[in-house]
Amino acid sequence: MGGSLGLALKRDTICRQVVGLVRREDAVESALAAGIVDIATTDPAAALRQADIVFFATPVRTMLTQIKTFTPFYKPDAIITDMGSTKQDVVQVMNSLPLGLQPVGSHPMCGKEKSGMDVAEANLFENAPWIITPLDRTTPETIHTIQFLAEAIGSRVQILPADRHDQLVATISHLPHILAVTLVATALRVAEQDNTVWDVAATGFKDTSRVAAGSVDMWLDILLTNQTAVSQVLNIAQQQLSQIKAAISQGDEAVLRSILEAAAEQRRTMYQ
Repeated sequence: MGGSLGLALKRDTICRQVVGLVRREDAVESALAAGIVDIATTDPAAALRQADIVFFATPVRTMLTQIKTFTPFYKPDAIITDMGSTKQDVVQVMNSLPLGLQPVGSHPMCGKEKSGMDVAEANLFENAPWIITPLDRTTPETIHTIQFLAEAIGSRVQILPADRHDQLVATISHLPHILAVTLVATALRVAEQDNTVWDVAATGFKDTSRVAAGSVDMWLDILLTNQTAVSQVLNIAQQQLSQIKAAISQGDEAVLRSILEAAAEQRRTMYQ
């Protein structure tokens, strides 16, 4: 995600300079060679002291530590924001930053099941939702700056409270990942008895299981920093599965048809 942001900002000349803070020395040359940044470094002080806007694009639990740890290096009036998939813990940590800094949560709703600089894409954000989650202390100017940046690279901005964001993405992003993992885990159980299940897997399995191949570290952080909302939406999903299971077991064609038709119509409406 961070690599894609760098490519998009450089492609559209949104910023005077894009600086990348990376973990390993070998990533410095990789980031420069890929055209993701103008400057790359492993030194937080060198990367952050002159930065007007700081984006955190690390896994959420790592980010929670970094936001605080890097405090001595921030430019006094810098905007501190992020690209994390959960927001309540992030904005809570941001709220502890010194006055003068301009924190605001944000979440581009896009991505891939693959990670790393080698799969970064400049067009990743085009027509994707980008959610901004302001703190009480976030200034209108800060919100406007992040909104301008997001829209300049093609995103559709929405402004939401952090708790509402976490509830909604639990439904529309986190649950789909859990269901994809469940699908693959179920097939693995079936394969213990009949390994031919993999030979008959076709495009339906491929499409519905795609996100299960995502970064395990990233998804551990997402699920463990949104436990309440994810648990609530899993309860709803279990109720839906129980209803479908009962309709199938009872041969209740009317109920089953109603469920299938409602889902099909909503999916067609959203993605024509």
